[in-house]
Amino acid sequence: MNKLIFFLLLIISISALNAQEKTKWDVSNPPGTFKDVNFTISEGTWMNLDVSPDGKTLVFDLLGDIYSMPIQGGSAKLLRGGLAWEVQPRFNMKGDKILFTSDAGGGDNIWKMNSDGKEPSQITKEDFRLLNNPCWIPGTEYFVARKHFTGTRSLGAGEIWMYHTSGGAGIQLTKRKNDQQDVNEPSVTQDGRYVYFSEDMYEGGSFQYNKDPNNQIYVIKRYDIETGETETIIGGSGSAFRPQISHDGNKLAFIRRIRTKTALCIFDLKTGEENILTENLSKDQQEAWAIFGVYTGYNWTPDDKSIIIWANGKINKIEMSTSKMSTINFSAEVKQKVAETLHFENQVSGDSTEIKVLRQLVTSPDGNYCIFNALGNLWKHDFKTKKTNRLTNSTDFEFEPSFSPDGKSIVYTTWNDEKMGTVIILDLVSNKSSTLIKEKGIYRTPRYSPDG
Repeated sequence: MNKLIFFLLLIISISALNAQEKTKWDVSNPPGTFKDVNFTISEGTWMNLDVSPDGKTLVFDLLGDIYSMPIQGGSAKLLRGGLAWEVQPRFNMKGDKILFTSDAGGGDNIWKMNSDGKEPSQITKEDFRLLNNPCWIPGTEYFVARKHFTGTRSLGAGEIWMYHTSGGAGIQLTKRKNDQQDVNEPSVTQDGRYVYFSEDMYEGGSFQYNKDPNNQIYVIKRYDIETGETETIIGGSGSAFRPQISHDGNKLAFIRRIRTKTALCIFDLKTGEENILTENLSKDQQEAWAIFGVYTGYNWTPDDKSIIIWANGKINKIEMSTSKMSTINFSAEVKQKVAETLHFENQVSGDSTEIKVLRQLVTSPDGNYCIFNALGNLWKHDFKTKKTNRLTNSTDFEFEPSFSPDGKSIVYTTWNDEKMGTVIILDLVSNKSSTLIKEKGIYRTPRYSPDG
């Protein structure tokens, strides 16, 4: 009998697990009612982009979808669409594969697809320490990405990890110093030896909301994959973040705050010379909790003569020799599914309300009824009929009623946030009221003298 009960319970448990599997949440196909929203746009917000190795194609994210288009601009082609949030595309060295960040599997992980958007597949399978900002190690099937860690606060910090495109648990490259100061935005040299990244070095050892962006918050560090050593490359006032190494390995593009402007700068790794390329970028996110990066991803053209970067809603080309900044115009057909808003009928007030608190109740001299304050107004309750009615139709608040000795009138105070308060006498026979004191003020507890 005990064995039979055991097997019955086992069957019930397996059935429950199967039912849970059947109702597993699908990011790309959640329950609910949706409507299709279609429109064409020529600018976007916070767009990460990359340049193909042959310099002919741009790939970028827009509203959580991934597009590609010729580097000269034009109509963008949708590579990845749908409800999943997919960002930060990056070409491999051959230009036939693209890494990107996607939550299609239930949380932010690194995925790959062909350069035409076909054969997408999830590489990493993190379900808590989520990943973003992938970057290929050139000429290999390996890549680095930022892994997110949290501690006692909801915000967190990052570490740089290395993975193979076949999957696996990955290899840790950098170790976080705490759970609140971030490491992010990796960029790998063409020879695959060095990983440049940004790190929050603001004083205090924890994330702070009142950071000074013209002080040093972020610095750029370099990790040597061969030796495991890390060194600081760029820092200083206005910080240094979102590094992007040139193809020849001689120059490092990065972003810095200069007073109220966000600037794209170039650091010569041979001479140590630093130059400002443009100060016309969109505002960075130094003061924020920027787990996807302090600025959007960008890249050099293959000849290292220009940088393609998003700013001010546009895709821009900045020439190294002249610092000239020109717009690469694009248009994108956006197709999004928007969930219908849930509506619940909530009755704010009805014909009657059960009053929980009565204040300042006074009984008429004849004992037939009482007057009290409730919900900011004066009410009359008849003891015989059990009926309760509002005493006036005033829009001011009414307080502290007091009967005249003959019971024919009451005196009470009022309050109005703009006009302040006064004292009112109400004739209960004619229901006419008169203002006793016209001077604005705060009045309390009026009372009749015994002779009225």
